[in-house]
Amino acid sequence: MSKQYLLQKTEAEWKAALGEERYRILRGKGTERPFTGTYNLTFDAGSYTCGACNVPLFKGDSKFDSGCGWPSFDDSIEGSVEYIKDSTLGMIRTEIVCANCGSHLGHVFNDGPTNTGQRYCVNSLSVDFKEE
Repeated sequence: MSKQYLLQKTEAEWKAALGEERYRILRGKGTERPFTGTYNLTFDAGSYTCGACNVPLFKGDSKFDSGCGWPSFDDSIEGSVEYIKDSTLGMIRTEIVCANCGSHLGHVFNDGPTNTGQRYCVNSLSVDFKEE
C-alpha cells in the first residue's frame, strides 16, 4: 500500500495541474537532462518550493554549484523531505520526495563538499524559486 500524503490528488488531477513534462518528473520519477534546468546556476536569495504543492523545501543559502548539472543543496528544510531507498538502475540510492505530496525531487548523496556532507541533487522542474 502506498503512503498517504497530506495532499492527495488523482493522477489525472496531477497531470492536469502540472503539465506533461513536470508530471513526468514529479509524479513519474523522471529526470531532466543535466545542465538544462532553469535553476541549475541560480544562486539568488530566496527559497525553493515543491513544484507540485508549493511547500518550502530548500533555503537558497543551502544551494551550491556541484558541477553535476542539476541544482544541488547541502540541506533541506527540516521535515520537508522524505527519504526512500531506491534500488533502480542497478544501484542503491536515496530518493527524495516532498513530505507533503510525495512528488519526486531527485536523490541525495553523501558526497557534498560542505560540513553537512550531503548533496541533494534536484530536478529544476521539481521546484519553484521564490525570490526574497
